[in-house]
Amino acid sequence: MTPDVLLVGCGDLGSAVGLRLAERGLDVLALRRNADRVPPQLRGLSVDLTRESPDLQDARPRLLVVALTARPRSEEAYRATYVEGMARALDALAGDGRLPERAVLVSSTAVHGASDGPPLQDESTPPSPADGPGRMLVAAEELFAERLPAGTVLRLSGLYGGASTRLLDRVREGRIDDPHRWTNRIHRDDAAAAVVHLLTRPEPPDRLYLGTDDAPAQLGDVAGFLAARLGAPTPPAADPARGHGKRLSNARLRSTGWEPSRPSYREGYADVRPTAH
Repeated sequence: MTPDVLLVGCGDLGSAVGLRLAERGLDVLALRRNADRVPPQLRGLSVDLTRESPDLQDARPRLLVVALTARPRSEEAYRATYVEGMARALDALAGDGRLPERAVLVSSTAVHGASDGPPLQDESTPPSPADGPGRMLVAAEELFAERLPAGTVLRLSGLYGGASTRLLDRVREGRIDDPHRWTNRIHRDDAAAAVVHLLTRPEPPDRLYLGTDDAPAQLGDVAGFLAARLGAPTPPAADPARGHGKRLSNARLRSTGWEPSRPSYREGYADVRPTAH
């Protein structure tokens, strides 16, 4: 049976997207290195896209989501996953020349460099990646646009609310060393909702969106909020006059009707509590 949706990558975010689509009654085929880890509501296909091509001979999905994860964070790993791995999946899908009606590539705002220019960066800001992984994400975006001219790139800022506890661990351990840096984030549930929204809204989406919450925040402010909730050591305070980095706007995505359920870190981390011992 041909699936309604092909999900290329089914990690934490991909699973959340797939489950939301399955709840809408869509049949989702998910590619993952180990299909046993695909949620049971989805159909899983085991494939290591960094080494092999999937068998998609009978798959003619209406919707396509590319939500890959590369480890470690190196140029080589990102090339193997986001560029070469995605290319293998798209090659396998293009056997009969039919393209999906809608396609979304989940990319990252890591392609945006720090700026001392306009207060907010948006979709008109040219990519300026600072490292190899960022450059590979730009290459993946370009490949995606070439192969799927009507596709949409969704650049997500820092994901939280899923399996990762990296920031919470840093706060607990008192390891906040740059409190003045501007940070941007989006809760995993809001990111998944954005992907589904762009796939299913009646109007055709634009080619590019930034997925982030309403409130860029300096790291010291976020860490201070978390420390108070965790009972952790108070981190260094943020000084707005010393703010640096980048601040991102979600105005274009919001204009489509999407709204974050966690508009800032305060709502997103509202359930954080001290770890029980």
